[in-house]
Amino acid sequence: MASTRVNPTRMELTRQKKKLMSATRGHKLLKDKRDELVRQFMDMIKENMRLRLKVEEGLKRANREFAVARAGMSEEVLNTALMANNKSLEIKQDYKNIMSVDIPQFCAKTEIGGRDIYSYGYAFTAGDLDDAVYSLSNVFSDMIKLAEIEKSCQLMASEIEKTRRRVNALEHVIIPQALDNIKYITMKLDENERSTQIRLMKVKDMMLEEAVEARRKEDM
Repeated sequence: MASTRVNPTRMELTRQKKKLMSATRGHKLLKDKRDELVRQFMDMIKENMRLRLKVEEGLKRANREFAVARAGMSEEVLNTALMANNKSLEIKQDYKNIMSVDIPQFCAKTEIGGRDIYSYGYAFTAGDLDDAVYSLSNVFSDMIKLAEIEKSCQLMASEIEKTRRRVNALEHVIIPQALDNIKYITMKLDENERSTQIRLMKVKDMMLEEAVEARRKEDM
């Protein structure tokens, strides 16, 4: 139902029609944006699931190998070997804009001192520790990518929800309200026009009656 605060004037009718046109155009654009966001979100969800399974499997493998290495080495030797570190890690963050959403992109740069990824000597460590370190090193890049995808999914989900609320507001509130206002103003303008025509017809009839009466008096 149209708001009683709407003035039934032609200027207001023009304003409501422009509002309806803008709301209809915005509704279509936001709906297209929502559909595209959902499509890309589903692709990210699939990639996220694939990476998560891969990372979990890699971490399970590394944990099993660390458990085997711990069983074959003394705790002091294992802790000393793991505390030795010849690697430095730098993670840079950049952004990629997808449908007005700034998606993070992580770039990990690892510098290794020495000849390889093993920062400890081989004399007192077991070969199982080498396998565990190697397995953990292989899964590291996937862990960075997984963090990037999961954060992207969170941002995309938030934008989808925001866009969905805007689409619903336009579809169920603003557009119907504008249509009701246009209908109400049009009805009032038509009523005013009919009332004006009736008044004009009555005035014309009165003038004709006066003219007839005046002529009759002249004839007398």
